[in-house]
Amino acid sequence: MDCWVRPFWAGREIMDVFDKSMSKEKIESLELAEASRECEWCYPSFVRELFHGRLPWQLIYPFPQQPELDKKIGMDYQEKLKAFLEAHLDPDEVDKTGEIPQEVIRGLMDMGAFAMKISQDYDGLGLSQINYNRAIHLVASYCGSTAVLLSAHQSIGVPFPLALFGTKEQKIKYLPRFRKDAISGFALTEPGAGSDPRTMKTTATPTEDGKYYLINGEKLWCTNGNIADVLVVMCLTPPKIERGKEKKQITAFIVETNTPGFEAAYRCSFMGLHGVKLGLLKFNNVKVPKENILLGEGQGLKLALVTLNTGRLTVPAAVTGMSKWCLSVVRKWSKERIQWGAPIGEHEAVATKLAFIASSTFALDAVTWLTSHMADAKKLDIRLEAAMAKLFCTELSCKIIDETFQIRGGRGFETSASLKARGEVGYAVERMYRDARVNLIIEGTSQVMRLFIAREALDPHLKRIEPILSPRTPVLKKIKLSISAGLHYLFWYPGLWLPCLAVKGCAGLPPALKKHVKFARATAKRLAR
Repeated sequence: MDCWVRPFWAGREIMDVFDKSMSKEKIESLELAEASRECEWCYPSFVRELFHGRLPWQLIYPFPQQPELDKKIGMDYQEKLKAFLEAHLDPDEVDKTGEIPQEVIRGLMDMGAFAMKISQDYDGLGLSQINYNRAIHLVASYCGSTAVLLSAHQSIGVPFPLALFGTKEQKIKYLPRFRKDAISGFALTEPGAGSDPRTMKTTATPTEDGKYYLINGEKLWCTNGNIADVLVVMCLTPPKIERGKEKKQITAFIVETNTPGFEAAYRCSFMGLHGVKLGLLKFNNVKVPKENILLGEGQGLKLALVTLNTGRLTVPAAVTGMSKWCLSVVRKWSKERIQWGAPIGEHEAVATKLAFIASSTFALDAVTWLTSHMADAKKLDIRLEAAMAKLFCTELSCKIIDETFQIRGGRGFETSASLKARGEVGYAVERMYRDARVNLIIEGTSQVMRLFIAREALDPHLKRIEPILSPRTPVLKKIKLSISAGLHYLFWYPGLWLPCLAVKGCAGLPPALKKHVKFARATAKRLAR
């Protein structure tokens, strides 16, 4: 559930202008987050180009296709996973008891479900992002708590950041464990620190010999934290002096929970997802080797932000699976339920809702798999695409579930167990409704996603403005930069008013779709203006 914000405003130069109107704490928060963001764009971004008035159609057309061999690997694993879940897991019982049975967790481990994204070199399944997302897609449509257990473990838990940034020694030591018996989590949020990491209190103090760090503090709402064997823990390490000013250092550590001083002190209870294990974690002089630092000292927040670029894609996959389940339920119910002499699906009020659910689910599906393909291709910078997919899919899926609830009427409000007890099909719409609400919060709230998208989309403009506004820039250099920026906008801005007459880069596109491409191009120009 850990989430955080990247600010709208760019670096220190921009913030210098607002020093008088901003509190010291706000400036420090913005500086910390800004210093941790990815500053360079090494690959093209489809969404970033849209914000600047261009439609790089060639980046998304034709819609990418999964290689047949990879598709077969994914389908075979899904069938195996589906058969196991249906035979061994009762999601209503998980919701009632708050426990995913140990034999189910053991069975999932035996079939490699906790090592789906780990390379085969480290005894993992080595699934592509698409096949991994399809697996989570399936599990989420069946049991939300189990989907969270699996996705939090390997989307933001230890396996993914370790695969990205871990040393060879760290990978050899930890990655094979996740195929055998280990569960992981990611610990950033604290009772007093959420989207603002500056307020973090957990510390990691080096020992006198410099070989270890002692971790002290508390973490809250770390998914899987109460049952995790290994955690990525964000801590404050001793500050450094930069430009004559003290700068906080947030560092990521790999922490084994059997280390003396670690305590899962409390398990939280939630509105939905009753089977997840989140709570209050306490660290009292937990001794961790220096070799367990991930990426580097002071690089913890950057690690978290980079990890989330791809890690966020699991959420769209999960909510799309939930939405497809809803579509299946309302289609059946709208044919079966007779009111005023006809199936309710034939009445305009319900038919309109069915059309919304069907078309919206189709859109969720397209966005989910397009971004999954982008992640696998590794030829695009997907930080904006992942954030937009998370925002779009979670908000729309909540509307889909709400409409499903409405179509089911009183039966939507009734629990699955109660429906079954009186002889009806136990569609668990009520449970789905409760489980889904948190999707607007986890992996970055909807509000944070909007801030993030705006910040990253405006990056080229801010880079031109920063040195011009900065009081540190010499006057002559400001004049030179102002002329350069002025010339850029002199040619760039008028072009945003020119009509889109041609549809370039769309060879083979069906004629019926070309008008939509023209609309998208014209809208991109308006957005840029």
